[in-house]
Amino acid sequence: MVEQSDQAALLDWEEIPPSDPTRAVPAPPPREDAAPAGKATLSAGRLPAEDAALPRGNSPNNTLAAAAVRDAPVAAGGRNGSPGQTQTIGHIRDRLEPVNNVCALPYPGLGVRDQWEEKDQIVAVFVVTFDTRSGNMVEWCLPHDVNLDGVEFKSMASGSHRITSDFIYFRKGCYFGLACFANMPVESELERGARMKSVGILSPSYTLLYRYMHFLENQVRHQLQCPGNGSVTACPTWSVTNINRCMHPEMKITHPAGCMSQFIQFFGEQIMVLWKFALLRKRILIFSPPPVGVVCYRVYCCCCLANVSLPGIGGTIPELRPFFYINIADITALETEMSYVACTTEKIFEEKKDLYDVYVNNQNVKTHRSQLQPLLRLNAADKEKYRKLSEQRQLLLYSQEVDANCTSNEEDLFILFFMELNNRIFQTLSEVAVSAEPTLTAEHVRAMGLDPMADQAFLMALLDVYGYDVTLVIDNLCCS
Repeated sequence: MVEQSDQAALLDWEEIPPSDPTRAVPAPPPREDAAPAGKATLSAGRLPAEDAALPRGNSPNNTLAAAAVRDAPVAAGGRNGSPGQTQTIGHIRDRLEPVNNVCALPYPGLGVRDQWEEKDQIVAVFVVTFDTRSGNMVEWCLPHDVNLDGVEFKSMASGSHRITSDFIYFRKGCYFGLACFANMPVESELERGARMKSVGILSPSYTLLYRYMHFLENQVRHQLQCPGNGSVTACPTWSVTNINRCMHPEMKITHPAGCMSQFIQFFGEQIMVLWKFALLRKRILIFSPPPVGVVCYRVYCCCCLANVSLPGIGGTIPELRPFFYINIADITALETEMSYVACTTEKIFEEKKDLYDVYVNNQNVKTHRSQLQPLLRLNAADKEKYRKLSEQRQLLLYSQEVDANCTSNEEDLFILFFMELNNRIFQTLSEVAVSAEPTLTAEHVRAMGLDPMADQAFLMALLDVYGYDVTLVIDNLCCS
């Protein structure tokens, strides 16, 4: 894991109470549809899954035994994310069918409490290895009959042989996955001097996957140090006790805490360009060589830029779906996607321009779509918005210095900043659309925080994507 200073969560995540009541642990993370008291509800970003992975305001997260006997006890989270009782593989298999139907996943910070609780479950666990003769292959999985086609490439990014460790978020059908990768030098001619493995899990939602990061990191190290222990009879069982032992609060924070702050600092003013593309539900592809973990966080953050909490906004447009890490095996799936954010380590994607609208390489944001190219230029209004964002951040940091009891954090600040910006834009558009004279003037545009002249291309695209039947009148220029 690199470039990590993840000192906060994607949306201010907190750890669940351990089984030992004597140990103090923070409260559970916010439910997917319930905002913290006194805070605006974070919606409309949408956590895509199948139909909604970054859904709509609505529908946008040690040592595992490398094998276990068929009905060995495995972890099954209880209500409210509590440890729950030990269940057998048979029990988990009985629950797989209803889980398969959960395709519309809640957006980070959104969703009904009971629905959120039901998503706190792991539906599969697996070990992937690199074989010098066969390439990437699934070495072991539980349940043994789970369909993991392609997961051997999703959980071990192309180019990973150049690094020692990484973590990867990815999607497989209706599920989200998290895998930890490690590469250990060995004195083995058969293994060509390196042993590489990944240990991963699948869940209906990615918002809780971070809880298992430490567990997966420890297990992949164990797998490297004890090769061949992937047989059913050679390893201890994977039990709820094993997992909970690794999930106490002293574990280092490995979820995307603080990632929004890092994301905006990394892109600087270019964040305003990404914001426009995200709001327009464009297909955004982020390229980076390994390690890819921190880039998966950028995928999430990009989706959060499109959060809107107003009801009824964007009901007919494609969801901005986070695919996280993708490789060439995902090309067929991407061909049918109308809107997504993803990252890859494979340079060949840059040539496949029919698969994306926006390509991001380091801080360089570009598009081959001629109608979108005007949006690449920062204007005075963009710079002013970024200046206000930076100013608010400095004020928050100062408040945290002088007030030890300050509970505000940068994650809330950044997410609410863009949500309120989006709300203001759509509130104005909605009011104009239902007025007696649906005409959008320069005054309206300025009230939305946009530049009447420089943001014309953005506004016209916005009206088209969201289906607003209004006329844009700026100076002597009239468009509808």
